[in-house]
Amino acid sequence: MSRVCPITGKHPISGNKRSHSLIATRRRWDVNLHTYKVEINGKICKVRMSARAYRSLNKSLSK
Repeated sequence: MSRVCPITGKHPISGNKRSHSLIATRRRWDVNLHTYKVEINGKICKVRMSARAYRSLNKSLSK
């Protein structure tokens, strides 16, 4: 299963992990994905989206 948010399009990024001696080894930062129940076209569906996208949806719906 891919670690991509379907709403925002966020995906994992990679970079270097630096130890105390500054040795560089590759690592990746994953997206904070959670499974939420969202109503789409009158039906409740389970969607894996980032926590930031969920907060933005709730903020726009509460206005």
